[in-house]
Amino acid sequence: MVSKWWNGIPVGTKSILFGAHAFYIHPWFVAWAWIRLYGLPNHIAIWIAFIVHDLGYWNKTAMDSEEGERHVEWGAQRMANWFGPEWGDFCLLHSRYYAKKHGRAISRLCVADKLAITLEPWWFYLPRVIASGEIKEYLAYARGHVKSNHGDCANSGYAEKSVTVRGWHQAMCEYLTGWVEVHRDGRQDTWTKA
Repeated sequence: MVSKWWNGIPVGTKSILFGAHAFYIHPWFVAWAWIRLYGLPNHIAIWIAFIVHDLGYWNKTAMDSEEGERHVEWGAQRMANWFGPEWGDFCLLHSRYYAKKHGRAISRLCVADKLAITLEPWWFYLPRVIASGEIKEYLAYARGHVKSNHGDCANSGYAEKSVTVRGWHQAMCEYLTGWVEVHRDGRQDTWTKA
């Protein structure tokens, strides 16, 4: 009975409650990444974006599916309502896939969001993504069992290193560290496919 109930909770909701996008953990790492990249945020909207940018995963049944990729719309709508359309775009374009699909440049929030993942120690990050069930989807993409919207996995060394969960995490962090270095100055993202 408990198992059926547990399995009925969408993975996106689990992610926000205690997984990779936990609302009480992930924003702090995004803030830390932002400070490392750009210095202390000088506008309250940036701090609010750290909190709301991934809350659209609520009730999503997959993280990197077409449905999951639309998670950015929820936070973007709130940011636009509260602070204006440019802040809506700031939040909306934190998704590399979403930006590419709509022919737009990524926002600085995107770069900080990707760096944030690399700042979390494996022993803090992995138990959460395992408990939320996100790891199943992430490993399936990394191993090439499922086509990713990002196109990252084929040439990134993920498949070779994703035999273990720790290997996947290491490969992901190495990839994202390189990606952040290339794109931190606002250079257009050319590494993903829409």
